Amino acid sequence: MKKKYFQIIIALFVFTQVTKAQNKPNIVWIVSEDNSKHYMKLFDENGVTTPNIEKLAAHGITYTHAFSNAAVCSAARSTLIASSYGPRLATHYHRKIEKVEMPTGVEMFPAYLRKNGYYTTNCAKEDYNIVKKENVWDESSKKATWKKRKDGQPFFHVFNIGTTHESRMHFSEEDILKGTENNQETAFIQPNHPQSALFKYSVARYQDKIQQMDSEVGAVIAELEKDDLLNDTFIFYYGDHGGVLPGSKGYINEMGVHVPLVVYIPENYKNLAFTKPGNKQDAFVSFVDFGATVLNIAGVDIPKGIDGKPFLGKNISAKNLASRDETFSYADRFDEKYDMVRAVRKGNFKYTRNYQPFNFDGLMNNYRYRQLGYQQWRTYFESDKLNDVQSKFFEKKSAEELYDIEKDPYETNNLANLPEYQKTVKELRKNLNTRICSMPDLSFYPEFYLLKNAFNNPVAFGQEHKKDIKKYLKVADYMLADFDKIEKKLIKSLDSNDPWERYWAIITCSSFGTKAISLTKKLEKIEANDPELINSVRAAEYLGIIGKKNPANSMTTALYNSKDSTEALLILNSIVLMRDGYNYKFNIDRSRINPNVLQEKLISDVRLAYLNVK
Repeated sequence: MKKKYFQIIIALFVFTQVTKAQNKPNIVWIVSEDNSKHYMKLFDENGVTTPNIEKLAAHGITYTHAFSNAAVCSAARSTLIASSYGPRLATHYHRKIEKVEMPTGVEMFPAYLRKNGYYTTNCAKEDYNIVKKENVWDESSKKATWKKRKDGQPFFHVFNIGTTHESRMHFSEEDILKGTENNQETAFIQPNHPQSALFKYSVARYQDKIQQMDSEVGAVIAELEKDDLLNDTFIFYYGDHGGVLPGSKGYINEMGVHVPLVVYIPENYKNLAFTKPGNKQDAFVSFVDFGATVLNIAGVDIPKGIDGKPFLGKNISAKNLASRDETFSYADRFDEKYDMVRAVRKGNFKYTRNYQPFNFDGLMNNYRYRQLGYQQWRTYFESDKLNDVQSKFFEKKSAEELYDIEKDPYETNNLANLPEYQKTVKELRKNLNTRICSMPDLSFYPEFYLLKNAFNNPVAFGQEHKKDIKKYLKVADYMLADFDKIEKKLIKSLDSNDPWERYWAIITCSSFGTKAISLTKKLEKIEANDPELINSVRAAEYLGIIGKKNPANSMTTALYNSKDSTEALLILNSIVLMRDGYNYKFNIDRSRINPNVLQEKLISDVRLAYLNVK
C-alpha cells in the first residue's frame, strides 16, 4: 500500500512539473566541432556559403562576437556545461587526468531545466572534465532525441556534428590526389601560414567539410519542421571552439576561440528577443554565458555560483548588451603539451599574456602533428623557407602581446611594446590581473599539485589560497619589468620557503634569459638541491636556455625520481622543449622510470614514443 502511495505522489509531482513547464519554449543546440567563424561567408568575406545556417540567421540573430573561452574540446565543453570559467573550477586541462566535482551547491545547468519540467537530451558528445550526476540528462546517447518526451513537455536537446572535427584533416598524400569540391586556387591562406599547395588543399578540404556540416544542420532543422516544432523552438547553431587548421585549435588566438553563433527566434516567442529576426548583434558573448542564457529563455532562475550572464530572453535588451565588449580566454595543457596563456579582448584590442614565453607554440603535440600542414610548416621553418610572420609559431614568444583585431585579424603585428599603446596595455593587463585574482586562477599551481591537494573541492581551495595566487601572479609579472628594477625582489622569491613562489621566480628568470645571468649561481643551487623535482627541472631549463649548462642529466634524473605521472608529464614537456628548441640531446632509459608513471598513456605512448625511448 505504501509503495502505491509513493507512486501516486511521484506521478503527481511529475504531472505538476510538466504542467508548469507547458507553454515554455523548446531549445535546441546544434554544435559543430572545430569551427571558427573565419570560414563562413555569413561571418567572413573569405568564407564559404552555408545556406542552412544562413536561413537560420534570416529568422534569428547573428552574433558577430561569440567566443569559446578555451580553444579545445573538453575545456570548452566543461565551460559550457558548468557555465563557469575553467581556471576557477580546474576544468581547463585537456584532457582530464582526473575529473573534478562541480562547486558545492551548483549543478550542471541542464539539471535546473529538468527540475522545471524540461526533457533534456544530448546526442551524443559530452567530453566533460567534471563528474556528471544522474540529474543532468534524461538521455545522453547517439539515439537521444526529443521525441521521447511526454506530451506537451518542453525540451532542451543538444545535437553534435563531428564532420568538421580535426581528425577529418588527418588526410594522406593519396587523399590530396582526389581533389576538393571547393576551388583550391582561390582558397584564402592566412598570412602566418606557408602559401603552399598543401595549405590551399587543406583550406579547400576544410571548406568542403563545413558545407557538408551545413547540410547536417539542415537535416536537424527539417526534423524539427516535420514535427511542427519550429514556431516554438529556439535553435542555437555554434562551433564548439575555433578552427582546425594549424595554429588555431589549441591556441587562444582569434582562429582558436572566435566561433560562429546564430540563434533562430521562433514565431511564438519573439517577445523573448531584443531585436527583429535577421539582425546582427555585436555584443561579446562567451561560452560561460550560454547555460545562463538557456535558463533565462526557459524562465528558470539562474543559480548563484556560476559565472555566466544571459544574452537573450527575459529582461535582456539591446541597451543591456551594448556595454558587453569583453571576453576572457585560457590555454594550459593540451594532451601532453603544457603552456599557460591567458587573454582578454576588449573591443578591437586583444591582450595576450604568455606566462612561459620560452614555450614556443609549435612545440610537439602529437595529435596536432598528424596533420600534414603542421608537418610541412615545421619542415619549412627548419629549412628557412618562412618569412618572419610565418616563423613566429616556432620561436620564443613575447610575455605580452597586443593586437588590433579589426586591422590585424590574424595577430601578426604585436603592438605591446610601442609607446602609443602603453595605456591600452596597462589597462588590459590590469583587467586580466583582476580576473585572475578574483577567480582565483588555479593554474598558478602546477597541475600535479592541484590533483593531489585541490581536486576534491577546487573552488574552496582557490578561495583558501587567494593571497598565495596573488603573490605568484606578482612574481610572474616581474618579467614585464626591467630586470635591474626587480632583481632584488626576484632574489627574495628564489630564496622563499614557498616552493611555488620559487617556481614562478625560476620561470621568470627563464623569461628574462641572459638578462638574469647574475642569478646563475642561485639557479644552479636550486637545480642541485630544491626539494621539489619540478623546481630542479625549471632551474635546469633556465641554465639550458642561456647555454650555461646542459640540462639533460638534471631533467632525466628528475624524471626517474618522479613517482607522479602528471609531474613526470610536466618534466617531459621541458625535456622536449630543450631537445627541439635548444638542440640538447637526451638519452632516457625507460627501465628507470617508475612503473606507475609509465601507466599514463600520454607518457608511454606519446612523449616517450616521440623521444624514441624504447
